Amino acid sequence: MKTTDIIRELEEAIQQLGVVVRRERGNFRGGYCIRDDEEILMLNRSHPPEVHLSVLSIALKDLPVDTVFLRPAVRRALEDAWSKSVDMDLETEDGDE
Repeated sequence: MKTTDIIRELEEAIQQLGVVVRRERGNFRGGYCIRDDEEILMLNRSHPPEVHLSVLSIALKDLPVDTVFLRPAVRRALEDAWSKSVDMDLETEDGDE
């Protein structure tokens, strides 16, 4: 499954959870936030799909993703992204010692 297709399905899942997905240009990575009681996920239009996948996976880690249907390939990609972020967190912690 193409990364862009996975991203599209993850965006749809986030929207089903009541979060507005916005794509903007600017000097930011993107992420999940709450502004004036509105849940928003920002994606930077300038970034490649792999960064969008990372931003989406980080946001979904803290949202009730188990309440929406994800195709098995999309769920696998999400879980892979979660494990990669854990691996990167562990590398960062090891480097701080």
